[in-house]
Amino acid sequence: MEKWFVAMKKADFNGIAEKYQISPIIARLMRNRDAVGDDAIDFYLNGTVEDLYDGLLMKDMDRAVDILKEKIEEGKKIRVIGDYDIDGVNATYILQQGLAGLGADVDTDIPDRIKDGYGLNQMLIDRALEDDVDTIITCDNGIAAMSEIAYGKENGMTIVVTDHHEVPYLEENGEKKYLLPPADAVVDPHRADCEYPFKGLCGAAVAYKLVEVLYRVSGKSEQEVEHLQESLMENVAIATIGDVMDLQGENRILVKAGLRALHKTQNLGLQELIRVQGIEAENVTPYHIGFVLGPCINASGRLDTAEHSLKLLCAKTREEAAKLAGDLKDLNESRKELTRQGEAKAIE
Repeated sequence: MEKWFVAMKKADFNGIAEKYQISPIIARLMRNRDAVGDDAIDFYLNGTVEDLYDGLLMKDMDRAVDILKEKIEEGKKIRVIGDYDIDGVNATYILQQGLAGLGADVDTDIPDRIKDGYGLNQMLIDRALEDDVDTIITCDNGIAAMSEIAYGKENGMTIVVTDHHEVPYLEENGEKKYLLPPADAVVDPHRADCEYPFKGLCGAAVAYKLVEVLYRVSGKSEQEVEHLQESLMENVAIATIGDVMDLQGENRILVKAGLRALHKTQNLGLQELIRVQGIEAENVTPYHIGFVLGPCINASGRLDTAEHSLKLLCAKTREEAAKLAGDLKDLNESRKELTRQGEAKAIE
């Protein structure tokens, strides 16, 4: 039987516990997560959305925002291309809602896991070209789509990448040579030349940062930016937990704020998904996101098409939301049954 031990990094746990009115065990866990010194401990325990870093600190964020602002003003057709998992679906929703709120002519396309595979591919770009799309913006993918983005550029498209995955590289004489795709802007905190202080954001959080900056430079009032925050932060929290990001730094603040928003969510799809699982909205915890609600959002991309989950988030009527939530719950039950069957076969 395995025996678990708490890591033994050293600090004055009783002193920290007394100062911040917390348990010495929590003080030890914080030290294990490298929250060292008063500033770091205070940020860890008491950080608020006011403490989040400015999205403009990300490399190419200014370029991405300038491009999108211009495209919106010119009425150009913009397409968001996301991914089929919980992070990709929420990131797609965030960009679509954010751009639509600024008057953009925007639609979405999420690859099919079986037909399209992961990320941007030539088929998705051809589909966009057929539909007279002028600009593609990716989320939760794109950083590794070198040839696909080159193909889109050759065909006259404007392409903006937002991603949170590691940048691909070649090693030459022991040195890493990073390979950025030839997009018009590449926003990814993992870029070697990106000075954004926190690297651990999920794709939906990067997408949210872009939308927030876009709202500010488009002259939206502080009240409108706050409303944006309230309506989309729950999606950032769902994606952060569902994509199993480390709950350190900004992620703790995003999840805390997102959970508060989720407890009084106005999103009909989320209301109905919470209801069909027999949970009260104000009682939703990270456990429910990780093990009850999140798997339903993920199931559509695994067994069918992730478009169902996106439709749930975009549902405009209670009836539509209830039907989609029920369908996703059933799909997740099928996924669990398939897992059980696979497990039985493996044991056999």
